[in-house]
Amino acid sequence: MTTTAESAELLRRVPVFEALADEDLLRVAEVTIARRFARSAVIFRKGDDSDSCYIVRSGQVRAIRENPDGRIITLAHFGPGDIFGELAMFDSEKRSATVETLQDTEAITVLGADMRRLMRRHPDIAMKLVVSLGRRLRVANERLARQSFQTVQSRVAVVLGDLVREAVAAGAAPTDVTIQITQADIAQLAGSSRESASRFLETLKRAGVLSQGRGRLVIHDPAALRGYVF
Repeated sequence: MTTTAESAELLRRVPVFEALADEDLLRVAEVTIARRFARSAVIFRKGDDSDSCYIVRSGQVRAIRENPDGRIITLAHFGPGDIFGELAMFDSEKRSATVETLQDTEAITVLGADMRRLMRRHPDIAMKLVVSLGRRLRVANERLARQSFQTVQSRVAVVLGDLVREAVAAGAAPTDVTIQITQADIAQLAGSSRESASRFLETLKRAGVLSQGRGRLVIHDPAALRGYVF
């Protein structure tokens, strides 16, 4: 069973909550609920009511959307310390994407109603969360602007680097890092075609930077990725 102190420590790693004081982190931790999901489980679907947000303790999940033609587009990956569904803390609008697990996953969840009650009782929490969310939005906008000027290889290398950092933060060794992800997902996260991403992955394979398996990559030399970012 996850203790309040353990939940508070996990919340401390989440950028959205990083500005909160220790006592506020404990207040939020007290209303968290531990959840476990099997691999390939759907946590919520696009169009569901937004009633809670989730923070990943272990495992990997992804946010997806399905096109009318049946194609599935990956919008984001989330690993240990990542939060998703965070807008549920402020309103109960419909979910904008489906989130499913890629591995067995443990998470803590905060019900939106509980979070809004806390913010009414402690206005400082609301103010700090809004500031943190605004900072996160600026970072996302800067990343999108930067990607628009990067080559495909740069964007793919950045995506791989981010995934490696997530895996290491979750306890993986700093070399020979295994990442559960498909080429199609990498291409979508990098904003490139699958063919272009695949060609660059082959380049990295020939250079000994990584090896590929079905639905996974092993990054043997993560530091070498920086040499492909321009």
